[in-house]
Amino acid sequence: MATVGEVAARFGAAYLARHSAGILPSHRRALRDLAACRTAALGGHVSGCDHCGYEHFVYHSCRNRSCPQCHGAATAAWTAARTTELLPVPYFHVVFTVPAELREVIRTHQRVALSLLMSTAAESLQALAADPHYVGGTLGILAVLHTWTRALVYHPHVHCLVPGGGVTPDGTTWCPARATFLVPVRALSVHFRARLLSRLRAALPDVVLPARVWATPWVVYCKPSVHGSDTVLRYLARYVHRVAITDARMVAMTGTGDGTVTFRYTARRDAAAGVWRTMTLSADEFLRRFLQHVLPRGLHKVRYYGVWRPAAAPLRARVQLLLTPPARAARDAPVALVRDSTAPEGAGRRCPRCAQGSLVVRRVLTRPSPFRATAMAP
Repeated sequence: MATVGEVAARFGAAYLARHSAGILPSHRRALRDLAACRTAALGGHVSGCDHCGYEHFVYHSCRNRSCPQCHGAATAAWTAARTTELLPVPYFHVVFTVPAELREVIRTHQRVALSLLMSTAAESLQALAADPHYVGGTLGILAVLHTWTRALVYHPHVHCLVPGGGVTPDGTTWCPARATFLVPVRALSVHFRARLLSRLRAALPDVVLPARVWATPWVVYCKPSVHGSDTVLRYLARYVHRVAITDARMVAMTGTGDGTVTFRYTARRDAAAGVWRTMTLSADEFLRRFLQHVLPRGLHKVRYYGVWRPAAAPLRARVQLLLTPPARAARDAPVALVRDSTAPEGAGRRCPRCAQGSLVVRRVLTRPSPFRATAMAP
């Protein structure tokens, strides 16, 4: 079975040579990092068992946010940090999408347009939730940007996880939402469309927006999500650190310069039934589809609004005290043991051979120099 990193290592140099004029710095870096991830190019370390002497070789990871092999420790650390922020209420999952006619504009101006997409989605949701007919308070919104479909087609959309209720403007009262209703999705869709298009016009005055996007209905999805703090955390982590495609979906790659890549995907109509299909693309087309989901450097794909924004930590603490009975708070107090993400991978783990000793780092495998030349040919 192939991996995305192996595809980058085998076909990345040819892709860069073929598209050198238009390749973005973030795309060039992603190809370099993924090709080198968990190989000798990044160095590593050797851990030995303090009981049986078994040696365990580990190469370091690239930590690129688009890499399918990385972020296990980061996901655990992020999940542990969120345990102090969850509210003991039901949650809603809200998804904002844009019509196909607007996708090319967003992709061409993604640094500006994607930021506007996320902030406008959150503000549109807050505007309707402030109406006493619906919630009557300020929501907490965790927004996560995704840009792909299961077949790696460019499809920017925003996933929002929202507690079922809000805080009144004076910060003293929690207003619960109805069990299966947060805000009207049709009104939210119209509000979101008008606000986003207005902002895109102001931010990109030289760009002509397709006239059809004003008349096309925009899809906004909202439904009750999950219950229970543990389930909510697992649900959040699944979306926050997801990348366009995982190695588990890779099937095979063939050839060298003009090879092919085969991967698994589910069509939307088959997703509920769990029916998997396979797609074979040229290596060049696969890398093009994958790289279009590599975000520009500095563009945050996870953002917090309302009660969940960092500056609202004191308000969030008051809401948690208000909603959590003392007995339940003591019973549900989170205890998270997360391995230090700065420690070498493998250190402190149980020995895989004897299952009795612990792995202790014995020596470091230094990376070759220069790294840029050994990771992947330009």
